[in-house]
Amino acid sequence: MTLTLTRTHWVSIAAVVLALLFAGAAAVASAGGDGHPGGRGDGAGASAAPAAGSADAGFARDMAVHHQQAVEMSFIVRDRTQDEEVRRLAYDIANTQANQRGMLLGWLDLWKLPKVESGTEPMAWMEQAHGEDGHGSGHGGQRAGAGAVMPGMATQAELDQLAKASGKQAEVLFLQLMTDHHKGGVAMAEGCADLCTVPQEKALAQGMVDAQQSEMDLMADLLEKRGAAPRS
Repeated sequence: MTLTLTRTHWVSIAAVVLALLFAGAAAVASAGGDGHPGGRGDGAGASAAPAAGSADAGFARDMAVHHQQAVEMSFIVRDRTQDEEVRRLAYDIANTQANQRGMLLGWLDLWKLPKVESGTEPMAWMEQAHGEDGHGSGHGGQRAGAGAVMPGMATQAELDQLAKASGKQAEVLFLQLMTDHHKGGVAMAEGCADLCTVPQEKALAQGMVDAQQSEMDLMADLLEKRGAAPRS
């Protein structure tokens, strides 16, 4: 039963990943296709580029940072275990999130906006929109833990612990850390799907929600096979 469920998850995740990758080039082109960043590229007129403090720009900056850590953790566990299921999952996460990160940074270039905005706290785009604490409490209740930059992100101590672990211990820790990471990422992506104004970015954010929720189901199964569970 577990094997059948796992295969179903892989098919679901692969379908989402392929859809995002095939849509990527078109999305970046259409986001500024007629020479105006954020424009529709259909000759019917283009909207202005998002402002530096907009949800569109804030999400692009913050999710690029969030994704970078997921790629880092995936590369760490790849070298700490020989388990093919975990290594395959890590490869898929690294490949998908590196591609998405490139799209987000590419949009910031198209919009002529900085990739890092000094004086602005992470998640401020959600705070400004909802009058919240800037940590996604209106989208999934995720908050940044002590020592973490954004919701779901691992601390440096946790990354160091993962780098020192091996075998089953590394697999369990990676799956737990990545589950937390995905929960934070989903909360952020739900925020963009709600608040962002650029259609291509909203669509990418919703794709992240769908893919990462499916991956969390898979990671719960992999943890159960190892006698473990996601952290509360």
